[in-house]
Amino acid sequence: MSDSNTTYFTNPSTFILVGIPGLEAAHIWISIPFCAMYAIAVLGNFTILFIVKRETSLHGPMFYFLCMLAITDLVMSTSTLPKMLSIFWFNFREISFSACLTQMYFVNCFSGMESGILLAMAFDRYVAICNPLRYSMTLTNSAVAKIGLAVVLRSGILALPYPFLVRRWPYCRTNIIPHFYCGHMAVVKLACADIRINSYYGLFDLFSVIGMDVFFIAVSYTLILRAIFHLPTKDARLKTFGTCISHLCAISALYIPDFFSSLIQRFGHNVPLHVLILITSVYQLVPPMIHPIIYGVRTKQIRGRLLHLFTHKKA
Repeated sequence: MSDSNTTYFTNPSTFILVGIPGLEAAHIWISIPFCAMYAIAVLGNFTILFIVKRETSLHGPMFYFLCMLAITDLVMSTSTLPKMLSIFWFNFREISFSACLTQMYFVNCFSGMESGILLAMAFDRYVAICNPLRYSMTLTNSAVAKIGLAVVLRSGILALPYPFLVRRWPYCRTNIIPHFYCGHMAVVKLACADIRINSYYGLFDLFSVIGMDVFFIAVSYTLILRAIFHLPTKDARLKTFGTCISHLCAISALYIPDFFSSLIQRFGHNVPLHVLILITSVYQLVPPMIHPIIYGVRTKQIRGRLLHLFTHKKA
């Protein structure tokens, strides 16, 4: 690495992304599963969008929310994975300061959006199970559009401070980021200033967005479970609960690695850096890949339409 990458300066024009520090020799091998997961995520989410658009019988609130989730997953994974693969395959490590801030904004914005859409899907399940007679009146197309707009505005506004907070600091240590993308804390740790405000805002964003979403999802499922336990037969209870399995799996795939990643970044000072980055990569890659698989396998309507599409082509 040239000396210019470690000289002292005030405002860098570019940053150098290392990839996964300590595992540079294995980058090519690591890229194979990452590339496969990205390909599955892109193919799976586009398939969801194609099926819902094609089949008018799927033009309903639950599937509109699923399309929002698919679009969010596509943007989320595309914000980081192509750059990661360019580092692993071609050693293209440079990223301009503006591109770094843009990537940071998109990652934070769409991670919050993903959480908000999962909350909207929990509300959809709550209305469908607890107030089925009011479902069509409550979740009209207009209501779904307003919910989607609220999710976008909340995430977009709360992600705005990140690039502004990062831009205001002087950077006089190094321009080498020990990561595969421009994460908020990974970048500000390079600043020669007191960055507590960044850490505090990151925690505020984490708990006000994901924390509140998890709380309201938990409330929704408490009410859902109470309604399920009041059903007269075991078969009815299992059938009704089965409609929630896909959503619960999607929640687990997003929130568990997200909480681990966010908390370890701030408090895991003794955790090896490559372990931390691999945990972050799980959060970046697994939900976009697994969501279309979960809904494709578990949702009867999508599974049926997908099978019909393939059998129709063969015929």
